[in-house]
Amino acid sequence: MVTKTSAAPDPTTTNAPERRLPEHLRRSLTHIGLILFGLIMLYPLLWMLASSFKPTAEIFRDPSLFTGNFTPGNYAEGWTALQHPFQHYMLNSAIVVAGSIIGNLIGCSMAAYAFARLEFRGRKLFFAIMLMTIMLPIHVVIVPQYILFANIGWINTFYPLIVPKLLATDGFFIFLMVQFIRGLPKDLDEAARIDGCGHVRIFLRIILPLSAPALATTAIFTFIWTWNDFFTQLIFLTSPDMYTVPVALRTFVDSSSQTSWGPLFAMSVVALGPVFGFFLAGQRYLVKGIATTGIK
Repeated sequence: MVTKTSAAPDPTTTNAPERRLPEHLRRSLTHIGLILFGLIMLYPLLWMLASSFKPTAEIFRDPSLFTGNFTPGNYAEGWTALQHPFQHYMLNSAIVVAGSIIGNLIGCSMAAYAFARLEFRGRKLFFAIMLMTIMLPIHVVIVPQYILFANIGWINTFYPLIVPKLLATDGFFIFLMVQFIRGLPKDLDEAARIDGCGHVRIFLRIILPLSAPALATTAIFTFIWTWNDFFTQLIFLTSPDMYTVPVALRTFVDSSSQTSWGPLFAMSVVALGPVFGFFLAGQRYLVKGIATTGIK
């Protein structure tokens, strides 16, 4: 009688328990990695902030974030270094930004309501054409726009920067609002129609109040993009009296003489203040607006 002996288990085929780091240790390492990555991303901004307190001769000679020669006078010098005090250019930027925000909120919301709620011939075709305009770079349309605005005498005014916004020329914001409005129940429209409301009252009393997150997202992006816009403002604004903040900062750089890097960095820090303030004030609406429009 032959007895069967069980084969010894092969140590190479046994499933050894995996050695994993404790949960709290893995979480701590993840946070440390994210903090280091964030510091790397913030280093250019921190370097500019540190350089705004350095003498111009020391900025590129000592690239560290710390200096023994603390120079807060760069802010006072930069504020009055140009033809006008720096608040003049900030006021010009505020005018352009305010007009652009109002124009986008009015024009884009009306166009979005038409695409999302109205039934008309060619709606899908027009919506597709609108989406195609998002892919057009500004360099393609800037020459026809310049010729048009030059013929009607709008060069060196704020009109070329504000009036097109009232005509819903930013397809990205139209698409964002269309996605949001399509997520609103149409039962609200039907109930308002039973009460005698037309499209105007439905748009003003129902759609707009419920679209506050999308409107806030539009306002925040418009503020940031318009405040930081350099190319179009440089093209349409030719007089120093009409310069906005980005164009005014460019005048600190002189290719024929020495550039005032210290005052330039100081005014760059000042110019970033409104952007950070507006973003932090509307961050909650920004996240909610993007999360509820299908753009994830």
